[in-house]
Amino acid sequence: MKDTQHNHQHTNDHHHDHDGHDHSAIEGSLFKLFLPAVISFTLLILAISFDNWLPQSWFSGWVRIIWYIVAYIPVGFPVIKDAFKSISQGDVFSEFLLMTIATVGAFAIAEYPEAVAVMLFYAVGEVFQTMAVSKAQANIKSLLDQRPDEVTILNGNEPQTVKAETVNIGSIIQLKPGEKLGLDGELISNIASFNTSALTGESKPDTKNKGETVLAGMINLNTVAQVKVTATYTDSKLSKILELVQNASSQKAPTELFIRKFAKIYTPIVVFLAIAICFIPYFFVDNYVFDQWLYRALIFLVISCPCALVISIPLGYFGGIGAGSRNGILFKGSNFLDTLANIQNVVMDKTGTMTEGVFKVQEVVFGSDFNKDEILQLVNVIESNSTHPVATAIHEYVGKMDSNIVLDNVEEIAGHGLKADVNEKTLLVGNFKLMNKFDISYNIDPNTIVYTTIAVAFDNKFVGYITIADSIKADSQQTIDLLHKMNVKATMLSGDKSNVVKHVAEQLGIDTAFGDLLPEDKVNKVKEIKARKQSVAFVGDGVNDAPVVALSDVGIAMGGLGSDATIETADVVIQDDKPSKIPMAINIGKQTKKIVWQNITLAFVVKGIVLILGAGGLATMWEAVFADVGVSLIAILNAVRIQRMKF
Repeated sequence: MKDTQHNHQHTNDHHHDHDGHDHSAIEGSLFKLFLPAVISFTLLILAISFDNWLPQSWFSGWVRIIWYIVAYIPVGFPVIKDAFKSISQGDVFSEFLLMTIATVGAFAIAEYPEAVAVMLFYAVGEVFQTMAVSKAQANIKSLLDQRPDEVTILNGNEPQTVKAETVNIGSIIQLKPGEKLGLDGELISNIASFNTSALTGESKPDTKNKGETVLAGMINLNTVAQVKVTATYTDSKLSKILELVQNASSQKAPTELFIRKFAKIYTPIVVFLAIAICFIPYFFVDNYVFDQWLYRALIFLVISCPCALVISIPLGYFGGIGAGSRNGILFKGSNFLDTLANIQNVVMDKTGTMTEGVFKVQEVVFGSDFNKDEILQLVNVIESNSTHPVATAIHEYVGKMDSNIVLDNVEEIAGHGLKADVNEKTLLVGNFKLMNKFDISYNIDPNTIVYTTIAVAFDNKFVGYITIADSIKADSQQTIDLLHKMNVKATMLSGDKSNVVKHVAEQLGIDTAFGDLLPEDKVNKVKEIKARKQSVAFVGDGVNDAPVVALSDVGIAMGGLGSDATIETADVVIQDDKPSKIPMAINIGKQTKKIVWQNITLAFVVKGIVLILGAGGLATMWEAVFADVGVSLIAILNAVRIQRMKF
């Protein structure tokens, strides 16, 4: 008998022992899981038919008792073993003990068929639970782990195919077009394009240059590329993401923790009540028959076993986590599903979250006495020294750099822009603070321009400005509309210019927006909302958002490839860059909570009714079995439903 069925110590610690299964093992072990139940079921049906429909002269006395005991052992023995195990670990009142007392007691008063049936159904319930949990885990794993098992490394100059987990740091991997990278590394080839959809859900090609980091799961697109391995198979970014999701179930939601504590107090009470039901009537009832009252007490025990709750609640949350990861949303714990379900404020970053983070030149406004093309060439060359997205925008707008232009003394003035000398004349490219710093006079009011503005001065004269804007993401509008439908307030915080931020917020209908913020200002704004006793989810793409993410009730990181630090501190990671996943995450939280509460209500109502009937002698052991196992199965099926839902 494989121990999988019961290694659950539900009542004291719900760390299911189903973590280690991979999917193929589940297929193989299904037979093993069901085998004990099948043996017991066959023997039980035969015995019941000998008792009722096909009377056999030999089937009586000891033969009959031994037959039922043999039917009981395959399903009963593991449970009795677990009961003793949990007693030895100091947890006396486990659900295993309840089941053991109930069935051994039924044997004691010669209710053999019931004894076997109770244990049989309990065992079947456990098997279903094991299957449901491992299926949810397998779903998550197959969804995320897209690394190849084998990679081609260069040994000398000879390509050689080896298992990915055996590759050492420093090895060189050769990737043909269309091949998937198995380990994280840095690109040694000059340039290569990758499809990163396994990691981000974004299918647009991502071009990497020599020395840049490439991650396991990326697919090489056009040319043969060489990658130097920087992390072992188990340390790759994908492994980390996988680990996060698999550990998610260890961070419990309050409802789950409550049920656990509840079971700890509830189970002993039930045992003592059962003892009371058995013995107390002796003092009050005239014709007291011990067997009759013991039977009632046993029914009471079977009904009150808290399995349905202990099983289906974690399973409901697990389903929610699974549904999230199927949609590219990683929840790091079931507690965040709960918090998101009741969230009141979503605070978001602008660049990269609600906007593309890809800047494009909108207009070039230069004075008529300057040669526009010449100045643009100079700006293009000086900006090539910067890694800022603005530089990329200018480069895309102007095109190829003029290699004849020579700049001297190029320096970056932090928070202002760039300065260089061209043929003894000074070129300044940056914001208007840079113009003020070098006393360049200009005749426009920068605050009237709603876009990001690059001011240019040459030879101590103001040339004009270039405006650059970030385009709003396609689904940003839908995101804000959905949040408003859920009565969630949207606030936008950004380090960008206030009027740019206000402009975007007005377009999208965001409730409040603040610009010109430093990271610590963002922290203070979130603190203000929390001071009003409201819950806050913060969404950012990550580089300097770690402090705010940590402070908010739920920190959501956009673009699962964002910085490691943010993935570490965030509570929910959205793997692609679609803001519409924010309301989707909230919705998954709401649905999960709904299902969990349906299960709690169902369990209490059904059990309550049968308990009253049982204590009054109106319910038999068979009704008790339904109240326990039937409710568990219905609850499990209800919990699994989440994984099928479309969000």
